[in-house]
Amino acid sequence: MTPPTWKDSGLSPEKRTDLLLSAMTLDEKFQQMVGEPGIVAELPHCAGGRHVPGLPRLGIPTFRITNGPVGVGQNDCVPADVVAKSPGTLMMSPLSAKATSLPAAISLAATFDRDAAQRFGDIMGRQSLNLALHVMEAPGVNLARMPHGGRNFEYFGEDPYLTGVMAVEEVKAVQAQGVIAMPKHYAVNESETDRKTMNAIVDPRVLHQLYLLPFEMTIKEADAASIMCSYNYVNGVQVCEDPYLLTEVLRDQWGFDGYVQSDFFAVQSLSALKAGTDHEMPGFRLDVDGYRTWYTPENLQAALDDGSLTVADIDLALERRYLQMFRLGIFDRPVVQTPLDLEGDAAIATELGEQGAVLLKNDDKLLPFKAESLQNIVLIGKSDYAEAAVVGGGGSSQVIPFETIPALKGFKQTLANMGADTEVTLVVVEDDNSNLAEAVEAAKTADAVVLLAGGLSEEGEDLEHISLPIAQDEMISQVSQANPRTALILKNNAAALMPWLDSVPAVLQAWFPGQQDGLIVSRLLFGLANPSGKLPVTYPRSESDLPATKPVQWPGVVAEDGLRRVEYAEGLEIGYRWFDAQNIEPLFPFGHGLSYTTFEFSDFSVETSAYDFSSPVTVTVNVTNTGDVRGAEVPQVYLGFPKNAGEPPKRLVGFDKIWLEPGESREVEITIDPAAASHPFGVFNAELSEWENLPGEYQVIIGTSATDIQHTETIRFQ
Repeated sequence: MTPPTWKDSGLSPEKRTDLLLSAMTLDEKFQQMVGEPGIVAELPHCAGGRHVPGLPRLGIPTFRITNGPVGVGQNDCVPADVVAKSPGTLMMSPLSAKATSLPAAISLAATFDRDAAQRFGDIMGRQSLNLALHVMEAPGVNLARMPHGGRNFEYFGEDPYLTGVMAVEEVKAVQAQGVIAMPKHYAVNESETDRKTMNAIVDPRVLHQLYLLPFEMTIKEADAASIMCSYNYVNGVQVCEDPYLLTEVLRDQWGFDGYVQSDFFAVQSLSALKAGTDHEMPGFRLDVDGYRTWYTPENLQAALDDGSLTVADIDLALERRYLQMFRLGIFDRPVVQTPLDLEGDAAIATELGEQGAVLLKNDDKLLPFKAESLQNIVLIGKSDYAEAAVVGGGGSSQVIPFETIPALKGFKQTLANMGADTEVTLVVVEDDNSNLAEAVEAAKTADAVVLLAGGLSEEGEDLEHISLPIAQDEMISQVSQANPRTALILKNNAAALMPWLDSVPAVLQAWFPGQQDGLIVSRLLFGLANPSGKLPVTYPRSESDLPATKPVQWPGVVAEDGLRRVEYAEGLEIGYRWFDAQNIEPLFPFGHGLSYTTFEFSDFSVETSAYDFSSPVTVTVNVTNTGDVRGAEVPQVYLGFPKNAGEPPKRLVGFDKIWLEPGESREVEITIDPAAASHPFGVFNAELSEWENLPGEYQVIIGTSATDIQHTETIRFQ
C-alpha cells in the first residue's frame, strides 16, 4: 500500500501539514521562512517583491501576496522587462497588475452595512484569485484616533465595534474565495509619523477595549487566517518581537491558530521568531534604507548552532502558515491568472460608493438636482478632485485601475442616461487661486454649481492640519456666495474643518470614491441613488476640540531612547466618547447622515430573559419611511454603563441598516449578546487580564447618530 503524502487532498489540513514538513530538508525550511523578490516562476511575465518562491522538488507553489485594503493593490506582478531596466519598480509601480479601484475603506465603514462589507470583500477575494494571489493584506482595522492619520482612508473610522463588524464580514468574504485575509496593522498603529520608531504608550484596559478589540473580533468571529504585526512599539516593546501581544493575547487569550506575518521590513531582530512572528517579508536579503532581512538561512543556522532557536521553532512557524494554506486550498490550485469581471465589479463599486456617501447638509432640499430644470451646470474645483478621479490615497494600498471616471465624464454619462440635454462645463481652479475670479463668474451664470474639494493623504505621513489644502476654503467660500444653488462634494481621508459651512447649502461627503468617482457623485446629485451613509468619525468644529491636542499625544515627541513617544493619555475617550465625556458639541456627530427621504422611529422595546448577563438583550424599534422616495436608515444602539464602571457616557453596541419604500414600516431587531467577541457589556480588568461584566444600571440608547437620541431605557443587571 502506497503511504499517504501531503498531496492527498482527502487528508485533513493538519495531517497534510505534518507530512509536508516531514518531507522537507532543513535548507528547504529555511527558504520558506522569508520572501525573496524576483521573477514569479509560474508567471514569467511577472516580477515582484511580494512572494515566497516555491519548491519544485516538492511541488510547493510560489506563495504570492497582495496589498489591500481598498482593492487589489501593489500585487507582485510588475512587467519583468520593466523591473530588469528599473529594479526600483519591484515593490511599487504604476505598471503593477490592474484591478478594480474600490471606494476607500472609510467609505465602506460609512455604509454601516454588513452586506456591503461582504460584497467589498468578495471583490477583493475574487480578483486576488483571478490574479493568482494567495494573501490579501486586509482589512485595515486600526482606529481613526485623530482625523490627521495618514492612513485613515484604509480603516473603518473611530469606533472599535463598527470597525470589528465590518472587518469580520470582509474577512469571511475574502476567505470564502480561498484567499488568506490578513487584518492589520497589529497593533496600536494609529499614526504614520515615524511609524517605525513610534512608541505607543497605552493603558492595558484602553489597549484591549479599543485598539485590540477589532482584531479579537476578526479572529473569534471570522477565523482570520493571518495577522500582520506592525512597525511600531507598544509600551516600549517592538510589536513583531512582543510575546505578550503575539503569544499571550493573540494565541492564549483569543485562540488564534493562524500565522503572523511582519509588515514589510518590520522585523528588527531574530527574536521576533521566538516571540511569534512566523513569516518575514519582503526578504530582500540585503540592506534597504537601513533595514535588513533577518530570517535568512545564514541567520537561522547560526541561531540553531548557538541554541537560541530550535528546529521545532522553525517547524511551528511553517506549520501555522501551511495549515491555513491547506485549509484554503492554496496548495491544490495552479498559479494561473484568469480574466476579471471588470464590468460587474465596476457596477458593484459604484453601488458601494453610493451607499458610503454621507449627506451632511441639505438646506431647503437643494438636492437632488432636477435635470429637467437645469440648462447648465458648472463643476468647479482643484485638479486633484475635479479633473481626476480620486482613486485612493498614496502608498502600497494604491490600486491601478483599468479605467477611471472623473467628474466631467461621470456627469455627462449620467445626464445622457437620463435623456437630459443639460450642458456641463468644468472650471479647474489653480492651486494658488490665481484664476478664482473666472470660476466665480462661471458660478454666477450657472443654473447650479458643483464644487469638488478634498484632501489627499498617504501612507508614511500624517496630516499637519485638517483644514482643506491648497486654498480650497477660500475657493469654496467665494463660489458658494456667488450662487445659492451650490452643492459641495468632499473627497477626503476623514473629518475636515468647514469654516464656510453656513454659506454652502448642501454638502456630500464622498471620501475617496475610487475609479467610479464621477459616476457615483453624479448619480447621487441627480437622485438616481439616495445617500444612505452615516459618519464613522466625528467632525469637530475646531482642532482644539479633538481628544489628542498635546504634542506628546499627537504626533508624539522623540525621547532620549530615540523613539517617538506617543501617549494615549485620552484613554477610552476617543471620537464621540470624547465629545460626550467633555460635553463638546461636534460639527457633525458620529453616525450622522441625511437622506432624500425621512424616517420615523416608534414602538421601542428592550427585553431579556435574564438580568445576569446570561442571555442576550433584544432591542426592537419600528422604522417608517415617511417620505416619498426609497431610502435607508440605520438604527444605532448605544450602551451607557453604571457610574462606577469608569466608562465614557456610551459606546456603540449594535446597528442595522434597513431599506424602505415610501410609506413602508418594518420592525428592526438588534441583539446585544454579553457573550459576543465584541464584549458589549465588558470592561477589561487589567489586574486579572480578563473581561468582566459589572452589575448595575445600564442605559440602552437608540438613535440615528451619537447625538440624535430617539429613546433611552434603563435595565439593571445583577
